[in-house]
Amino acid sequence: MAVEAEASAADFALSETNINWDRLDKTKFHVIGAVLFTFQSGLLHPTAVVKTRMQVAKAGLSHMHGISVFKRILRHDGFPGLYRGFATSAIGSLPGRVLALTSLEVSKDIMFKNTEGLNVSEATRIALSNGVAGLISNIVSCVYFVPLDVISQGLMVQGLPEMTTYNGPFDVIRKVMKKEGIRGLYRGFGITVATQSPATALWWGAYGAAQHVIWRSLGYGNDVERKPSQLKLVIVQATAGTLASACSSVITTPIDTVKTRLQVMNEYVGRPSVMKTTRRLLEDDGWRGFYRGFGPRFLNMSLWGTSMIVTYELISETPPALNSP
Repeated sequence: MAVEAEASAADFALSETNINWDRLDKTKFHVIGAVLFTFQSGLLHPTAVVKTRMQVAKAGLSHMHGISVFKRILRHDGFPGLYRGFATSAIGSLPGRVLALTSLEVSKDIMFKNTEGLNVSEATRIALSNGVAGLISNIVSCVYFVPLDVISQGLMVQGLPEMTTYNGPFDVIRKVMKKEGIRGLYRGFGITVATQSPATALWWGAYGAAQHVIWRSLGYGNDVERKPSQLKLVIVQATAGTLASACSSVITTPIDTVKTRLQVMNEYVGRPSVMKTTRRLLEDDGWRGFYRGFGPRFLNMSLWGTSMIVTYELISETPPALNSP
């Protein structure tokens, strides 16, 4: 019984290093968190612009390295060119981010508690809880974020050949609605729900599993008296986030390329579709075209994961510990 109790305490202690809804001061989460996440988005927005332009540009630009595209944007559009669509994305994302993160944390907490009786390892429980929570969160937020993506990405690619010119976000809405109606703002909705939800589940599942493996390899979880420093905790969580980003970006970049092109390109005969977009991409670039913008996307996902963890730690109620009081 003593051995079982010690093992149970160790498992509970290890789970405390995970992102935990109960550790959050809800006021800080929704107010301070909104400011910090907006600042984070500002730092990462240039990588999103570079990635989007590489995915939709003609072959010459798409074959350039991300750094070259970055320099090209600076040369032709100046610093503001790296922040096209940022105001729309940042302001519009505030309520959407609260919606997404709230559903993520609540569903993850519920899943972790409801899997306590399952005869599976803790690593499996963590991965399962994170994965299901990511899936639910993405489904809930897609209705809000897909139109926002269509608007902000339309602004990002202005200046590229054959791309529509807009005079701000409301002009995007007006022109899209005039041409296609409300369904134009939901271009790519089906492919987003069908693919981004599993992709989000993959990221969170890989993050939870990677973090568990790293802590175990460092000897934590077996000794309930030990607890990591704040610095070590952030480093481990950031490393797990980077590994999760590597796994997710390799698997999901092809479908992200198709989705982005479907949402912003207008060279279609009849209604835009996933098949038409895929066929056009194959004609332009072959199979390598599916990995357009892979470098900037991987960098964006890695930095996003790392900065999200650091932001979470800044708005947590209490410092994490590996031992139970």
